[in-house]
Amino acid sequence: MSNVDRPSLEENRLQWIASRHPELRQLIQDPTILTIGPLASKNGPMIKTISNNLCNDLLVKDRRKCNDRDEAATSKIRDRKIFEWTCPYRPTKRTCLPVPMLSRNDFSIWSILKQCIGKELSKITMPVVFNEPLSFIQRLSEYMAYAPLIEKANSCDDPIERMTLVAAFAVSALSSNLDRIGKPFNPLLGETYELDRPDLGFRFIGEQVSHHPPVTAFHAEGQTYTFCGSISPKLKFWGKTVDINPKGVITLDLQSYNEIYTWSNVNCCIHNIIVGTLWVEHYGTMEITCNNSNIRAVLNFKQSGWFGKDIHKIEGFVYRGKQKEVAIYGSWVKSLYALNADSYERQMMEMEGKGKSHKEKREDSKTSLTSNLELKGQRLIWQVHPKPANSKNYYQFSAFSMSLNELVPGMEKFLAPTDSRLRPDIRSMEDGNIDGSAIEKNRVEEKQRDKRKERKKKSLEWTPTWFKVSPHPVSKKDEWTFDPSYWERQWKRCPDIF
Repeated sequence: MSNVDRPSLEENRLQWIASRHPELRQLIQDPTILTIGPLASKNGPMIKTISNNLCNDLLVKDRRKCNDRDEAATSKIRDRKIFEWTCPYRPTKRTCLPVPMLSRNDFSIWSILKQCIGKELSKITMPVVFNEPLSFIQRLSEYMAYAPLIEKANSCDDPIERMTLVAAFAVSALSSNLDRIGKPFNPLLGETYELDRPDLGFRFIGEQVSHHPPVTAFHAEGQTYTFCGSISPKLKFWGKTVDINPKGVITLDLQSYNEIYTWSNVNCCIHNIIVGTLWVEHYGTMEITCNNSNIRAVLNFKQSGWFGKDIHKIEGFVYRGKQKEVAIYGSWVKSLYALNADSYERQMMEMEGKGKSHKEKREDSKTSLTSNLELKGQRLIWQVHPKPANSKNYYQFSAFSMSLNELVPGMEKFLAPTDSRLRPDIRSMEDGNIDGSAIEKNRVEEKQRDKRKERKKKSLEWTPTWFKVSPHPVSKKDEWTFDPSYWERQWKRCPDIF
């Protein structure tokens, strides 16, 4: 590149300021504007210029905003007690379970579900052979498998890049669902689950706060963020498929920037219930918003379509107002990439303009899981961790999932007596005792029904132990708020549920 073609420092400065101020971006789109400062053409008309004074005014405005934001964030962190790890026992990051899973080939899920077409499945009793040895609360903790993405977003000064990384984190939470067709155990009312992972910088606590309808509340925190929400899953059987709607709102608070991000998960569908290989698909639109800016991300989880061309694929954009800033694309089972939105749309139009035959499209479907379009200028923002080599023998668990129910000797002294690790039916299933698991499952569920009848006789309402309903600071809607006194580990308030 010649000196004439190379952008000046002033031009780079102008482009950087324009990226933060839409009013300036619109101004410099005028083709008669070249740079900052006085400039004229000797052989042509005078060229409009942007004065240094305007740029300096905008820079001062930026600094004031940053100072106000930093002061608010610092004050918030100063007022918050930095937590300490209160459980000295950690999972060993095992790569397998004590016993491989029992083959389901001799059991027909159709024989169970054929009477349930169009019905909600949360109240249907399923044989434990179709379960996996985890509670639904433990499954929710898998949201945190890629928690370092939050820390990365929390250390990023560019709000567009922060939203891009938050979007990657939101997608990563779904990645462990690939080939996971085992049903998690329904949590008992009052059941809890705690996960401390100092190596990933977070601790997680969840509680089953309602039984009808089933609602699970959870709270996770790192040193500079909190991540919380509640999920009320709705399952329906439609003959060939089971649809799962994870109803609920998820909230991420980045305290360094005083920003709160919210979104809801997309639907999940399990295919081939009657015949064929069962497989999982996520579909729908995920919109992620930020409370104190006009920046949002909209991601489209595509349905597979003909020849499976779009299976597991995602495409979307990060917007500033109505302006597309960054394209996000890839696969929720493999990886995500980011690219400048204009560059992405231009290169995609060029690719589509070439056209492909049906044969080429079939070949594309075979390699669609790569998720890498190999576009010029793209960058990898998230990549799935490989599953253990023997994962198919252990419910298709990821490396993160494999340790969720591990009970390290001595850990039970610190856990709440309601913790999922202490639940006897799940423990029996993990140890390979399917008959014992079925007996224990029936026993604890009968105990739960008896407790409910007893409360009804006394006209008593169930009160969750560690979560309470309070208004959301942004939406002002009621949400489940965590009681941090849990970490004091005083278990006298815990109900007897096992």
